[in-house]
Amino acid sequence: MQSSVRPEDQPATPRAEIESRLTVELATVVAGARRRALRDGDRQIDTAHLLHSVIETDPEARSAFDGGPQLAKVLGYLVQRSIGYGLRWQGSVEDSGALPVVREAGVAGWSPCAVTAMEYALARAGERGDPRASGRDLLAALAADRGCRAVEVLMHAGVDVEVLADRLGQEPSRQVS
Repeated sequence: MQSSVRPEDQPATPRAEIESRLTVELATVVAGARRRALRDGDRQIDTAHLLHSVIETDPEARSAFDGGPQLAKVLGYLVQRSIGYGLRWQGSVEDSGALPVVREAGVAGWSPCAVTAMEYALARAGERGDPRASGRDLLAALAADRGCRAVEVLMHAGVDVEVLADRLGQEPSRQVS
């Protein structure tokens, strides 16, 4: 699988283009992530918002986890986000190092890591000949960026992201520094 890192001079995919290439289920995930970001007082959808929403709404994405107890622990960390765990993230831009934090061509309302995850999900779908990305594509994209907030949550919950990536049918991915 190709890296999801975009060259610095290549503009981010416009939000409308990203959202037009999602399955109905994944569009629901994005809408849920947007509502969660607004409710949490965050300026942008980040990868933890996407992770929370995809787990809540997509049974196929949930099936990649190692059962109910693991899912419950991940959701527990995600719920804690608004009451303390994620407060250190509020007001900051999520940046795993895969992209420069300040980009003229960024996508309004999305962290750079969230844009990269969606682009990766779309590319993954395209590689299998599907014009639309699914929740499993998004989960694979989130697991692929070892420096993003979603992976931080997964690791704190005891999820082996390498095993998760294998279940999702992708190679273990890049380590972003």
